[in-house]
Amino acid sequence: MFKPKGPNCQSCGMPLSKDPLGGGSNADGSLSSEYCSHCYRKGVFTQPDITAQEMMKLVEGKLRSMHFPGFLARRFAREVPTLRRWRSKPATQSARARTGELQPRA
Repeated sequence: MFKPKGPNCQSCGMPLSKDPLGGGSNADGSLSSEYCSHCYRKGVFTQPDITAQEMMKLVEGKLRSMHFPGFLARRFAREVPTLRRWRSKPATQSARARTGELQPRA
């Protein structure tokens, strides 16, 4: 499968070369070399509680809105859990559930 040149966002997979701002911003205002401006601003994630599964759906939807064929949108979205942000986190568990804020059903 082809890959665009250069680094990709380690949260959503978007090529940083396609980011209108050139990438996200770190807390000190410098440009992030790992995350795009849609995912990371001022040193924090724009959606801190999103799960990898939810990000996959978001990415697939965005690619489809850009007229990518469904099979290709799904293929790119499947890469999300392999990105650095998601490697140590379960794909279907939110941050709130990991910290114990959600209680299991009885």
